[in-house]
Amino acid sequence: MTQQPNKTKRILTVVTNVGHYDDASHATGLWLSELTHAWHVFDEAGFEQTLVSPSGGKVPLEPRALKFPNYDKTAKAWRADPAKMALLENTLSPDQIDSADYDAIYFTGGHAVMYDFPDSEGLQRITREIFERGGIVSSVCHGYCGLLNTKLSDGSYLIAGKKMTGFAWTEEVLARVDKLVPYNAEERAKDRSARYEKAKLPFVSYAVVDGNLVTGQNPGSAQETAQKVVAALTD
Repeated sequence: MTQQPNKTKRILTVVTNVGHYDDASHATGLWLSELTHAWHVFDEAGFEQTLVSPSGGKVPLEPRALKFPNYDKTAKAWRADPAKMALLENTLSPDQIDSADYDAIYFTGGHAVMYDFPDSEGLQRITREIFERGGIVSSVCHGYCGLLNTKLSDGSYLIAGKKMTGFAWTEEVLARVDKLVPYNAEERAKDRSARYEKAKLPFVSYAVVDGNLVTGQNPGSAQETAQKVVAALTD
């Protein structure tokens, strides 16, 4: 796709449809601030934004993300805005998306995405197509689970040999969910030959850029990740 100099950039943001862990008594869902922090940055940059989810439709919210210190002004403003909340009731599905319409894809997190992001063939198609034509592929926190199984046209993993980051196993342990999660995402990324990096301290903002791959480590990294996406698209 040839970009015109003044063409409005378009971001496809991926959110989850899953509302609980394997143990249904433990709720999960979208980590709201990972959406709202990035949405605010992209909005300030004048980008158009669209929400897609693996199945389309409703997006559950992670309860832990609605408590201090995660529940900040951008998340509160989103929940107080009926139009914004309506966006989470009726997201598009991958088969409704033409990847050529988007300059970047951004995968949000929350432990829920560990279940429905990795094996979505529709999301893999969109991601591969955007990446292979030089668009930006990005994720924050557990959003990188959406990249774990994505392969390029030559059959190699998209993240193979790439510097990247995402929610660390140390952070899973500190968050006391290491017994609930279905797998170790950090380990799986390394198994796919990703050059995984993380900050020296847990839960601090940390984002990595490798070509047109932009990844952030944890919920506190959403703003920085989005800023790096904006920089990549406007450079």
